[in-house]
Amino acid sequence: LIRKLSGMYNVRKGKMQLPVNRWARRQVILCGTCLMVSSVKDSWAGKMHVLPLIGGKVEEVKKHQHCLAFSSSGPQSQTYYICFDTFTEYLRWLRQVSKVASQRISSVDLSCCSLEHLPANLFYSQDLTHLNLKQNFLSQMLEAPGWLSQLSLKSLNLSNNHLGEFPLAVCSIPTLTELNVSCNALRAVPAAVRVMHNLQTFLLDGNFLQALPPELENMHQLSYLGLSFNEFTDIPEVLEKLTAVDKLCMSGNCMETLRLQALRRMPHIKHVDLRLNIIRKLIADEVDFLQHVTQLDLRDNKLGDLDAMIFNNIEVLHCERNQLVTLNICGYFLKALYASSNELVQLDVYPVPNYLSYMDVSRNCLENVPEWVCESRKLEVLDISHNQICELPARLFCNGALRKLLAGHNELTRLPERLERTSVEVLDVQHNQLLELPPNLLMKADSLRFLNASANKLETLPPATLSEETSSILQELYLTNNSLTDKCVPLLTGHPHLKILHMAYNRLQSFPASKMAKLEELEEIDVSGNKLKAIPTTVMNCRRMHTVIAHSNCIEVFPEVMQLPEIKCVDLSCNELSEVTLPENLPPKLQELDLTGNPRLPSPAVWSHGYTEASGVKNKLCVAALSVNNFCDNREALYGVFDGDRNVEVPYLLQCTMSDILAEELQKTKNEEEYMVNTFIVMQRKLGTAGQKLGGAAVLCHIKHDPVDPGGSFTLTSANVGKCQTVLCRNGKPLPLSRSYVMSCEEELKRIKRHKAIITEDGKVNGVTESTRILGYTFLHPSVVPRPHVQSVPLTPQDEFFILGSKGLWDSLSAEEAVAAVRNVPDALAAAKKLCTLAQSYGCRDSLSAVVVQLSVAEDGCFCCCELGAGGAGPPPSPGIFPPAASVAARDRPADALGVPSSSSGMASEMSSELSTSEMSSEVGSTASDEPPPGAPAESSPAYASEPRCALHPVGLAHAFQRQLSSATFSSAFSDNGLDSDDEEPIEGVFTNGSRVEVEVDIHCGRAREKERRRPPQGPAEASDEGIVISANEEEPGPPRRADPAAAAAGRRRANGSVAPQERSHNVIEVAADAPLRKPGGYFAAPAQPDPEDQFIIPPELEEEVKEMMKQQQPPPPPLQPPGPGDQLPDFCDTPL
Repeated sequence: LIRKLSGMYNVRKGKMQLPVNRWARRQVILCGTCLMVSSVKDSWAGKMHVLPLIGGKVEEVKKHQHCLAFSSSGPQSQTYYICFDTFTEYLRWLRQVSKVASQRISSVDLSCCSLEHLPANLFYSQDLTHLNLKQNFLSQMLEAPGWLSQLSLKSLNLSNNHLGEFPLAVCSIPTLTELNVSCNALRAVPAAVRVMHNLQTFLLDGNFLQALPPELENMHQLSYLGLSFNEFTDIPEVLEKLTAVDKLCMSGNCMETLRLQALRRMPHIKHVDLRLNIIRKLIADEVDFLQHVTQLDLRDNKLGDLDAMIFNNIEVLHCERNQLVTLNICGYFLKALYASSNELVQLDVYPVPNYLSYMDVSRNCLENVPEWVCESRKLEVLDISHNQICELPARLFCNGALRKLLAGHNELTRLPERLERTSVEVLDVQHNQLLELPPNLLMKADSLRFLNASANKLETLPPATLSEETSSILQELYLTNNSLTDKCVPLLTGHPHLKILHMAYNRLQSFPASKMAKLEELEEIDVSGNKLKAIPTTVMNCRRMHTVIAHSNCIEVFPEVMQLPEIKCVDLSCNELSEVTLPENLPPKLQELDLTGNPRLPSPAVWSHGYTEASGVKNKLCVAALSVNNFCDNREALYGVFDGDRNVEVPYLLQCTMSDILAEELQKTKNEEEYMVNTFIVMQRKLGTAGQKLGGAAVLCHIKHDPVDPGGSFTLTSANVGKCQTVLCRNGKPLPLSRSYVMSCEEELKRIKRHKAIITEDGKVNGVTESTRILGYTFLHPSVVPRPHVQSVPLTPQDEFFILGSKGLWDSLSAEEAVAAVRNVPDALAAAKKLCTLAQSYGCRDSLSAVVVQLSVAEDGCFCCCELGAGGAGPPPSPGIFPPAASVAARDRPADALGVPSSSSGMASEMSSELSTSEMSSEVGSTASDEPPPGAPAESSPAYASEPRCALHPVGLAHAFQRQLSSATFSSAFSDNGLDSDDEEPIEGVFTNGSRVEVEVDIHCGRAREKERRRPPQGPAEASDEGIVISANEEEPGPPRRADPAAAAAGRRRANGSVAPQERSHNVIEVAADAPLRKPGGYFAAPAQPDPEDQFIIPPELEEEVKEMMKQQQPPPPPLQPPGPGDQLPDFCDTPL
């Protein structure tokens, strides 16, 4: 049976008003679509009362606490009342049973239930017509159950089971119209299927079929036959007799040649899908025309040229990702042409396609646009980006139907000036050689809403109007990375409806206040990387403004942006702010305030890093960064970037755990590839249930030095899965250290086909992920595995820096462009900021993360800087979020004001996510204290400045804390679908960002010498599996609490120095239920219910009492059992569903 939910609860049967029925303690199970109640007290066995729930109802009983009433449907319905022990269980049962009760009586869904046999007692209804059994383990099912032939089933889904052979029992269901037996390792279809006369849909995808029986021709009503991802080498002849089938679905097979003569014998076929085969040529065999084929899909094959003139009625042609050099198409009825990612140098369409509305020939080798494009009168979307086009046709904009033109990444030096009757709404000409835009572009193109001219050589902008009045409806303007000066700013006022303005990395020195005042509808502005000294005060006129990004300028005065009602993000990092004035209460919608790098101070570390993160269009941060400058208390460093695509959970778990695992693996082997591969495989195991349906890309970079050879060189080892990648700059040239495993990799495509996974039309495995090597997604094993690509290089004096980036960064910038963009940026933080700013201006809408690590390798290969003179000045402190003046001003505020950290607890300019290899491998929670122990010198005392040190050899004073400036952010809503969750009520002291809760604190991490580590801690560390307890008080009376010296704090935040208001800084802040729970074995458990209602909210007056109760009930976690040195780890792991 299927046990989705179960427990021992108080149960009562019948009506609540009757005194006869009394409450009794019974075992209750939600099994499939039925509620089962034990008839024997306190027993798991015995007779079970079954209550069918489909069509029934579940209601709340207000007279009793945590009580629900379950009722079946029909005239003889029964009711059970169940009282649950906790509110969480009550909510979980209410949601689960409500889903079951809402199903149709005729439909039963038992997918993903780990079934090995069919539970016959569940199928109580004689009206059952739809049965879903996909993704189970029914290897021995349906031999000859008598009840199956008696059902009136119309739809049966048996996909992704372990059948091995075709289930003959289904042939005895006369009413069956839809049968899905995909992905069952079938090698043959029996002749017995001929009796299924009513079958209309027959799905056989993802098997090992090489032929079909001729008896299939008896299925006269069959209209859809799925044969994709099998092993056919030719089109089966029996399809000639299946005249009701109009679509040939044979993608992912083994066809090397397409014989058009076979298609000619199938005049009923209109849609031909042959993508992901290995077709190299089309053989006509004296076929004149194939008039019946209207849609042809030949994506991802091996075609070198394609003459599609024989398809004279073709309407839609897909031929992306081949090796096409020439392409000829008949244009009589052509409506859409998709030919991107080829090697096209010639494209001929004859006659002129008068019905063509969409044309994508991007990523080819075209040097010009065919003239017939201007005569295609219904063309609405034209994508010619990533070619070698030097000039556009003069009459291109005269096409009255053209709405969207994508011409970026070409070699254009100018645009056509004939703009009569143009209706262009979206114009993207980024990454060209444009010196100027047409002078009448913004006056004539009065329908233009979006213009991206970033990465050109523009020095000025065309005017929008020659008078006071303007007809411009431009809403988004991207001009990043040009040579624009202050003369362009007044021209912006001709666009009063402008909402998004990106002018980063130009030559702006001022932005006049009078001009900003006229942009009242502005919502987002990015003027980073200029020489601005101030943001105009008239920004207050932009009442809808929610994002102000102006990092890497010369701004000296904090702008008045905190009064804007909609403000969410303010980034003023890497400027010259000398004083920060914040209001008593921060804006209610503020999510990020980044003030790091003010002022910039040189870092003494031999390797220094900067990182930044930015959320995507859904305002959800699905990336994380890891930086450990002093890894394993040795001359090592560890950096990482993690990308969850649409989920926030997996990147956070990877950030919290991977450094621990790597530290443990380093104790077992020193071989770079071995310890990196083992780290990723162990991480896959520790994701546990959280990694079943969720996944994430990851890249780790480990810098290590051979301890046996003190004078030897350092080695950089990079390991990655997914699309997170590393690029090393050596002699100014990019040296890729990562590899992205996707469907375009020949060996990966063969492996995926061998495992019979379904590749959907968007190039994703089973429609989930486009990466074939990635962490998580264990339900896609063995098609998707976590084995990383590992590459090690010895670092040389010619190595300047390396970049770690997420998928969004490398999708927007090439390795060459990224290296060239930041090579001359001296500050690592400013370099990381610039990469993210460029990616966003170039069209990236995903979450972004970039880490830039600057290197300084001496000729002898040594990194250490401890040879500085003993009398020299100590290293300056890391640049905090507030300079001393601003910190003092904030500290002197009254207690009820904003809880800004004082000068000795300034926010971090860099995030340190150091994790211990002991406690942190079994618990995510930790306790960090802000106070140094008695006797420890203050940071400002001479003890810190008199002893020379570097990042590789930090001071290890006895009884002393080494300051690790960091900020902590913990996920508050774990969803298993990667989508946005509903916002909850804000909690005092923190603020939420959709599915995130951010609490800003100063974390100290205790470090001592080896003899101090053997001593017991002075006080008990407060650790909890439920969350992380952090003391943010610096002047709290009483003895200081000290964390376990072996434990370090895990920190993550949304961006550098982002500020969250703290209501009472003298209280302990507890983030309950935010940290992911770990099982005793160190595995992460995915939450049972992702809904925000499942969060338990503690009233303030009961907070202390609940804390004590939780401490008493919290069992100590058992110690982890590390695997023996002889244990061999496999290349992948399969977590059972």
